[in-house]
Amino acid sequence: MRRTDGFSLIELLVVVAIILIIAGLGIPSILRSRIAADEAAAANTLKLLNSAEITYNSTYPTVGYASTLAALGGTNCNPPTTTGACLIDTVLAAGTKSGYSFSIPSASVTGTPASSYNVIATPVLFNYYGMRYFCSYADAVIRANTTTITTCDGTVAPLQ
Repeated sequence: MRRTDGFSLIELLVVVAIILIIAGLGIPSILRSRIAADEAAAANTLKLLNSAEITYNSTYPTVGYASTLAALGGTNCNPPTTTGACLIDTVLAAGTKSGYSFSIPSASVTGTPASSYNVIATPVLFNYYGMRYFCSYADAVIRANTTTITTCDGTVAPLQ
């Protein structure tokens, strides 16, 4: 008489095949969820940067808006200065957060004191971290586009 302990090779292969089929169905939705989360984080970070720019402008009226993310950030905040206002964290001040690269183009900060600015968010890897580019300027409206944004103005549609 033959003794049967455990599973046969065929049974194990069937179970592994079923698990792979279920994983194959779920992975694309997980990736889309991560992209949606990274895009939402980028839009919220732009809101934070708009608030930081407004605070910087009212704190340093002779300077106007900050021309770099580093000026909004800072590591030595006792006391804050125009080159390190300590309004955003150091990770964001370095320019990258949640799969997006943030920048304030130097050409967008104009006037003395600076009366305008642009903040642009670009996915570090398109279609992996995000499928949209975001931007905002002094009107504090978050704008989005599926193509690269070089200058944020009224021609870029507001985020829906």
